Amino acid sequence: MNKNIHHEFAYQSRELGIQIEDTLGDPPDRKSYARVIAALLGEYAKGTEIDDVNLLSFALADYLRFDDPAGLLAQSQQYEGGNAAQVVAMVACTDTDAAKALATVSVRNPDLARKAIITAFLFKNTKRWAAEDKSSEDLQEEEDGDNKPDADEAEDDERNMPGQDVIDLFDTREDGNV
Repeated sequence: MNKNIHHEFAYQSRELGIQIEDTLGDPPDRKSYARVIAALLGEYAKGTEIDDVNLLSFALADYLRFDDPAGLLAQSQQYEGGNAAQVVAMVACTDTDAAKALATVSVRNPDLARKAIITAFLFKNTKRWAAEDKSSEDLQEEEDGDNKPDADEAEDDERNMPGQDVIDLFDTREDGNV
């Protein structure tokens, strides 16, 4: 079995780990963490367009049961253009809110659901894969080149912003959002 995955999935999986650690805090605040997850699941379930692989995988990671690890590992070799319906069929949700969020995203943005499932799988199963040998500088250069939106993309980003409730969850300053 080939254990190499697409470098973007390796990057997303590492970022997911950092995001979870940052949200939990030190010492871990499980109540706050649970509120963030619940808010994200609620936003995704009601159809809010939050086109962010890590936020969706963050919301779903603790609730997914991976029924076909070999199939998910095979799907992780290609970041763009995979089979979303096939990937969604490889998991089950252990929570009704998470299942509703996944179902809603799977209909509205199947590729986002596919990428988030694979990212969560890789995060939960790091021993099953070995990332391609790319230096962090190469990944940063690639990401910097990909993050230069044109005018239309910038306008689309403004329309697809999450609700203020979700934004407030990540505001650690507690200064009234000034």
